[in-house]
Amino acid sequence: MSCNIVLYLHVHQPYRIKPYSVFTIGHDHEYFNQVDDSDINNEKVFHRVADKSYRPMNQLLEKLLAEHPDFSLSLSITGDFIEQAERWAPDVLDSFKRLVQTGRVEIVGETYYHSLAFFYSQSEFEAQVSLHREKIQELFGVTPTAFRNTELAYNDALAKWADGAGYKAILAEGWDPVLEWRSPNYVYRPAEAQNVRLLMKNYRLSDDIAFRFSNQGWSQYPLTADKYVDWAEAAMDDAPLLNLFMDYETFGEHQWEDTGIFSFFETFVGAWLAKGNGFSAVTAAATGNEPAGEISVPGTITWADSERDLSAWLGNDMQHEAAKYLYALESDVLRSGDEQLINDWRYLQSSDLLYYLSTKWSGDGDVHTYFSPYESPYDAFLYYMNVIRDVRWRVMQHHKLGGIDSA
Repeated sequence: MSCNIVLYLHVHQPYRIKPYSVFTIGHDHEYFNQVDDSDINNEKVFHRVADKSYRPMNQLLEKLLAEHPDFSLSLSITGDFIEQAERWAPDVLDSFKRLVQTGRVEIVGETYYHSLAFFYSQSEFEAQVSLHREKIQELFGVTPTAFRNTELAYNDALAKWADGAGYKAILAEGWDPVLEWRSPNYVYRPAEAQNVRLLMKNYRLSDDIAFRFSNQGWSQYPLTADKYVDWAEAAMDDAPLLNLFMDYETFGEHQWEDTGIFSFFETFVGAWLAKGNGFSAVTAAATGNEPAGEISVPGTITWADSERDLSAWLGNDMQHEAAKYLYALESDVLRSGDEQLINDWRYLQSSDLLYYLSTKWSGDGDVHTYFSPYESPYDAFLYYMNVIRDVRWRVMQHHKLGGIDSA
């Protein structure tokens, strides 16, 4: 039996907040334009990751798609990323367009601003999904038929929403306490859903590439393509699918070129296909296989940290406080009709900005520290809250000028 890998890669870059002092509230409304050479400089970071990851990986994917007619994959690309690419690296965006034009690279739907709006405002969540769908249609000429929520955050309520929205597939973490005795290598039917199908990440084999590949202390280091093919086939046994989900930046940014990540991936794809196996995009896999059973996820699971819950973003009082005050501004911000104010408020919803406020320790804390551009989560919290205060100040100016109906 042919074994199909469902390869899904997530493409995203947030707008990081510059160090924003309380003394600039009411005076400086440019929150993301750090001009120094630090990792808070969004343009600098984008160019660096484009050189290390987006350009070489897209070039490799174009090569693999040309060489292997049975190779395919799925991508999700946030609106934040698209805007930065349009501004600073249009050639990167063009290369993504060429990938999609092959007809074998699927774009998965999501929130435009990489937000956790589903857990705070249904209307804002749906607005962002619509904005993302429209942007994908405009740029790539396709309409997403599969959906992934930010950070792969998933529960039964989200599956029910996706079902009602007409999606054919939805993605989630294949977390052991949810799967229990079952394997993530099948299609499942979400509880309370009629038509949408659930694909769950095989986190062990995904993380072997995304996190462990360059770890010289790992007992399986170095990971070769032949070894990984053997693991993949053994993991699938009689199952039809292997769902490998990871960040796009795994290739070149998280795992640098000198680790051999690009050559590993190229060799693996060729070796996998040479054995009569295949690749499948998300929607094709979901619709081409009958559900093996029903999965119920009443609580929320994600793909981050050892808990696989929302604690990476909402695990301490600072994170809850920031999110509460941000979403409390929704009504007044939207009624202002001020496009720049609305965009800034939405950029602030990026889950990354809450992630930087995490105070976890040990292994998970090390990961948070690696991704954060700030000296500490407390610095990140102060900057974030000061910016929220400035957003509130701008809202009040609209009140004073009559730009917001106070009724």
